Amino acid sequence: MTVFGTEIHIVTFIFIVLEGLLFSHQLVFYLQKPAEKQRKYYLILLFLLIIYNIAGGLFPDDNLPISIHLQFILAYGTGFCMGAYFPYYFYQAFDITNIKFHAKYGVLLFLILPFVIFFCILYPLGIPLMTVIYVGLVIPMLYAFYLMYLILRGIRNRYKNEKTSLDAVLSYLAVCPWTFMPPMAYFQVDQLTEVLLTNGGFIIITVLFIRNMIGESRKEFETLDLIQTKTPDEIFAFHCIQHNLTNREIEICELVRDGKNNKEIGEKLFISQRTVNKHIQNIFKKTNSKNKVELLNTISGR
Repeated sequence: MTVFGTEIHIVTFIFIVLEGLLFSHQLVFYLQKPAEKQRKYYLILLFLLIIYNIAGGLFPDDNLPISIHLQFILAYGTGFCMGAYFPYYFYQAFDITNIKFHAKYGVLLFLILPFVIFFCILYPLGIPLMTVIYVGLVIPMLYAFYLMYLILRGIRNRYKNEKTSLDAVLSYLAVCPWTFMPPMAYFQVDQLTEVLLTNGGFIIITVLFIRNMIGESRKEFETLDLIQTKTPDEIFAFHCIQHNLTNREIEICELVRDGKNNKEIGEKLFISQRTVNKHIQNIFKKTNSKNKVELLNTISGR
């Protein structure tokens, strides 16, 4: 069943409407607090999904005033964009660090480049669409399964110290549907199956996103209560523990707070300046700080 005389299935249309409302709702929160990077990454993913649903539902349609060639390019292009952004989303939002190269560069080589060559160059030059699909999607399909393996391994490493974790289970379930995007395009599954799989994965991601946002809100309230009732030293200690800093890293933070430079810290703790630099970089990573000023603001609760 389609809607408004187009090729959009009614289920696709329902997802588009609901996700449009969700996007508007989350955009308001993001504009209020633009520093929330996780919400920004989520909004980008949601926007790409909406565009993907619209293009995948509308195209191809002989009744539209757009050439069939361009319709297929747009339809497959939105899918490739979704597939290219998905690893980056997991890398940033879930801190899956083992896919850093693939999130930034691998997807360009093994997803975007094949799309440009086969769909944007060879297809308009007259290569039959079926040939473009069956040849041009081989590398992206194989790469998608390899990425799934890397992401699942990263999720396992992230939650390896927890005996049971609902977030880990949900993360596993969220990855699998997206991995099947290239195979679905390769085997040309029907619109309904494709929409249910991709949007089903997004529903799981939304559950994870909401859980994380609730956790962040709780931390903010705890921090606010702490600032009102504790001394600066107690606040400092609380934030060091909250960011999982080791005893040595806490010692270094204390010296940074006292205004010591890396050389002076090394002399004070009887370690090399190179070792101090390494500790400082680890502290920056744990506290999501770019420099010592941001570090002090973070662990001092400013």
